[in-house]
Amino acid sequence: MKTNATYFQNDPDRPLVYGEAEIDDRPRQRLRGEPLLPGVLCESVIVGFCGTDNELMHMGREGRLTPKFPEGRTRLINGHEGVVWVPSENRFAIVLIRGGDSYDPTRYTEDETYFEYGCDGADGLFSDCNYYNPDMLLEIPDGYVHDGRIDLEAAKKLVFCDPYACMLFQRERMEDLGEAQNFRVEMARRKCTEAEARRIARDSLFERTVIFGLGTTGMFIGDLIRQNHPDADILFVSRSPADSPKVKFACEITGARYVSTAGLDEAASADLIVKTLGGRATVFLGTSGTDVEHRIAFEHRTLGCNGIYNSFSLGPKITFDTMPFGFENHLIFGSINFRQSHMEEAIRLLLKSRYNELVGLIDREEFTADPIGAYENRIYVKGAPMKTAVIWNRKYIAE
Repeated sequence: MKTNATYFQNDPDRPLVYGEAEIDDRPRQRLRGEPLLPGVLCESVIVGFCGTDNELMHMGREGRLTPKFPEGRTRLINGHEGVVWVPSENRFAIVLIRGGDSYDPTRYTEDETYFEYGCDGADGLFSDCNYYNPDMLLEIPDGYVHDGRIDLEAAKKLVFCDPYACMLFQRERMEDLGEAQNFRVEMARRKCTEAEARRIARDSLFERTVIFGLGTTGMFIGDLIRQNHPDADILFVSRSPADSPKVKFACEITGARYVSTAGLDEAASADLIVKTLGGRATVFLGTSGTDVEHRIAFEHRTLGCNGIYNSFSLGPKITFDTMPFGFENHLIFGSINFRQSHMEEAIRLLLKSRYNELVGLIDREEFTADPIGAYENRIYVKGAPMKTAVIWNRKYIAE
């Protein structure tokens, strides 16, 4: 079957193309032990652009995309954030992006496999239509669809389901690891039971929280920490002016504080962070995508004893001096993606949020006329909205 789509390919000049593409219905598996199911044909309604899309374009320029292509193809239809219409079921849905022959696709092991619609081994949402596993088409709560159309402001919120679900997983992992890391310290300090110490350790991890970098992922994890740990002291750190709309929105949503490190070297930046927090960080989240993150945390000792370093940036390398690392009992971890339960919770929470205010729209005609130019001059440039989306099929949107 042919459809119109944007797709990535290995080409130094045309790594991203809009045009006709052949799609087919490939049976796919949601989880290990479940059957391979034929797909359900869905129509794309609204699709958000993610930093992963930009990275995939660069990989195509460098000829490194082959492992990402669906089997037998020399291209990948991208897009993994958005809303689809399911004609056969007369409803809208959010596509659960990750599945495969694994018990938990978020934490797959060496003998397991996974795929990701629009990212890895399976075509995605930047297409007029596509096939998706029927068990991976998640429900949207009632109240946001009228006369066969979904409210635009609700749809804009829902383009964040993928990163918000990922941050739900991040918060869960930090709580799990923070409890295991520090419950014995709390038990010794407070002379309490293990159960009580574990409960305290889940909270005390966020006593002095640094979120280094202020994109949507940093904002979302700050939001989720605040919702679940109301006494947390959260400090956003970036180079943006303190009076910028992005910073003001993030601090308002999360109740966090903010410092700008613009014009400061790394040592001065670290001093400012520690001074503002009133001590070294108990948890340090790197979300800026730069190598400076780990140097601020480790070389300049922003991360305190028994602290956790959560590396959510993709790309930077982390190095540390083994002497203070061992004696200060640091824990470094990284984790990506989410389970279905996280995506379902993200849908519910986002629909109650104000995150639609962060979404800017680009016309489909403008985008498809020159997708590379749109990436380089509109979507991934300084001054662009925190999230850009495209209404792919206006007949399903109530504007």
